[in-house]
Amino acid sequence: MDKLDHVAIQVNNLEETLKWYLDNFNAKVVYQDSSWAMLEFDNIKLAFVLASQHPAHIAFEKSQATHYGRLKKHRDGTLSTYVKDPSGNIVEILQEENQRVEER
Repeated sequence: MDKLDHVAIQVNNLEETLKWYLDNFNAKVVYQDSSWAMLEFDNIKLAFVLASQHPAHIAFEKSQATHYGRLKKHRDGTLSTYVKDPSGNIVEILQEENQRVEER
């Protein structure tokens, strides 16, 4: 079964949104910069992105991520590519963690 890695939602104010989620839910910040942040919950990660910088999307880990296109290394160290589903939704395909380690 494929693994759902994270869901990314667009926010108006990154700091305000992070504070609200951290105050109301049991989560930890696993990455943050000036344009996006990632919170980790027990069962999923949730990304907050600024609309001017990143699209809203859903991300899956795949063992054959390169099948979907050329992988790009991101600031947080992940490797992925973006595709659109038949309805135009943006889907990020992440290289599985164990394969990222092998590539380094």
